[in-house]
Parts: sequence; C-alpha cells; structure tokens
Amino acid sequence: MTTAAKPKAGLEDTVATSSAICYLDGDRGVLAYCGYDIHDLARHATFEEVCYLLWHRRLPTRAELGDLQSQLAAGRTLPEPIIRLMRSLPPGNGMDLLRTLTSALNHYDPDAADQSPAANYRKAVRLTAQIGSLVATMGRVASGGGPIEPDPVLGHAANFLYMLTGHRPGGLETRAFDVALILHADHELNASTFAARVAAATLTDIHSAIVAAVGTLKGPLHGGANADVMRLLLEIGPEAGVDRAVDFVRARLARKEKIPGFGHRVYHTEDPRATHLRQMSRDLGQRTGQPIWYEMSERIEAFVKGEKKLNANVDFYSASTYHSLGIDTDLFTPIFAVSRISGWTAHVLEQYANNRLIRPRAEYIGPEYPQRYVPVESR
Repeated sequence: MTTAAKPKAGLEDTVATSSAICYLDGDRGVLAYCGYDIHDLARHATFEEVCYLLWHRRLPTRAELGDLQSQLAAGRTLPEPIIRLMRSLPPGNGMDLLRTLTSALNHYDPDAADQSPAANYRKAVRLTAQIGSLVATMGRVASGGGPIEPDPVLGHAANFLYMLTGHRPGGLETRAFDVALILHADHELNASTFAARVAAATLTDIHSAIVAAVGTLKGPLHGGANADVMRLLLEIGPEAGVDRAVDFVRARLARKEKIPGFGHRVYHTEDPRATHLRQMSRDLGQRTGQPIWYEMSERIEAFVKGEKKLNANVDFYSASTYHSLGIDTDLFTPIFAVSRISGWTAHVLEQYANNRLIRPRAEYIGPEYPQRYVPVESR
C-alpha cells in the first residue's frame, strides 16, 4: 500500500523548501551565502559581516556592522545562573552540556515570551553571542579554569579564543578562527538546519528550534568528524612522522575502516571550504612550530585521494587548524555550533517569515490492510 511516489533513502536530493540563504552546486564545488561565493567571503569578510548577510540577505554598511558588533558585545555576557548550572551538571559529552544550557538560556532571555519578528531577530543576535560564550566557558571550566568575562573591544573570533584560553590571540590566530567560523556558518538543508526548520514550522520559540539543531548536530553522522580526524592524527603520533601516517591509514583501509574527513553527500569535487582550511592549517603549523600536523594531513589526503578517489571535506583540515589554536578535541563539535548558530537562526527566521507546517508523508510498508482484531485468548 502506497500513498505517494517511492521516496529516496535519507531524502537525498529531495527539494523540501525554498530558501534565499545558501546556494550549493556539488558538481562545480560551489558554496555561496546569499549569492556571495565562499572563497570571496573567506578572503575578505569577517564573521560578523557574514552573520548580517545571512540574516538580511545583504552585506552591512559600516554603520550597520558597527551596530551589530555592539549588539553582539552586549549579548556575550552569560547570566550568572547559567554559569552555576554549567558547574552543577555532571561532566560528559560537550554537546549534551550545550544542548541543556542552550535550552536554559530561554529562561533568562528578556524577549522569551515575544514572538514578534523584531524580538526573534534580537534573540537570533543574542543566541549567536551567547553560544560562543557558552562553548568557550565550557572549555575553560572543563580545563579547571574560571570563567573569563568577554572583552567588548574584541571581535567575535578573538573573544572566543580569549575567553577559552585567557590569552589575547594574535592576528593570524584571530583570522584563522574567523575564517573557520565563516566557512561553517551555513550549508543549506543539512540535518541540523532541517531539524531547526521543522521545529520552527510548528511556531515553537527560537530557543526550542536551536535545541533541536544542537541535538541533531550531536549525532556522529552529522557532527564530530573533525574530532575523529584529530584523534586519528594523535593516535599516529607526531613522533612517527609522515611516512608512518600513510602506513597507518593504508592499514585501516585494508581493514575496511573509514577514514574520517573524506567524502561528502553533496560535493563531487573538493569541498570549497577545505581549500581555505588547508591553508590555515599550514600557516598555523608554521607559526606554532608544529608543522607536523599539517604535513601528516597533507600526506594522508594525497594517499586517500589516490587510493579511494575521495576528496577532503571541511572536517579534515579543521582538525589540525583547531588543534594548532590550542583547542581541546572535545570542543570541536560544540565549536561547529558557535559558527552554525548564525545559519540556524537565519533559517528559523526565514521559516517564520513564510511559514507552513512541515508535514511529509511516509511510504507504508507494514502488514496488509485491513488486519482483523483477534481476542487475546484466541491468539
């Protein structure tokens, strides 16, 4: 019994909605936000400009950018009860912590009960500021340090690194993290963004929609690949050298094990985001005096591409980039949310603006209809 055409597994290539936010062409390796090519944005823009672009579909003027920077600065300080809650929760998966704390933020948001477009925009800005502070403070507390207040003079990328490490980052470190945030800001209807839009389509509040996205990102088939890449590099070990890295990967492939950070459901060419992260990994490795992580990654990439015809995706070089910035591997997936919150909120606002409940159908493959009820004593 069927009620519709047979669906594709995982809804692959199924058009589920219209959107003016993100354009992908997997055959040509194109990623664009509101018409702006990701290469252009990665070379010239800041994360704050990209946030404004995603929310407004255009780049800001100098005055508009300054206003947004002020709003983000005002929103970064976390409510004290959130810090106490963070300390009271048992240690565990960073995404579990982020999911719970993101939900709790709703209780302290001055616009929590207001669903007007203006209030939802303010909440989108505030959430973008707060998620960065949450993840930085989570990392700080996990390492035994105390929370650090954000510095209103610093931009979003620099503030995150400062709140995480306690040290004001240099220009290369700040730019590398800024570019990483830009590259991860949006990616059309990926699993977490789709989850956020499905939730928003019920007209639930924006915090609930973002919690749905965070919970979806936690799944290992969506988030976490860059952490797996770094664990692979650490397992090989810097003392082993680049030749050992290739031998290690060759042995894994012989055992039919996947190598994280390769291949993509959309791109049939190189992931355009990997292009920039490869450069950042190399530059940071040289600056920190630990080029081995980039060198190992480069050799592994060449080997896998030759053996399996797979290209590196955004996760592969973001691993060594984040590691070179002194970021703990357990924070890699939560950091994805520090960037993607801009895209998630943009999609939620777009859903609210032209809403229709998202209610697809399923192909029924169960027992034939009609089945007859049999009393329990006769079964």
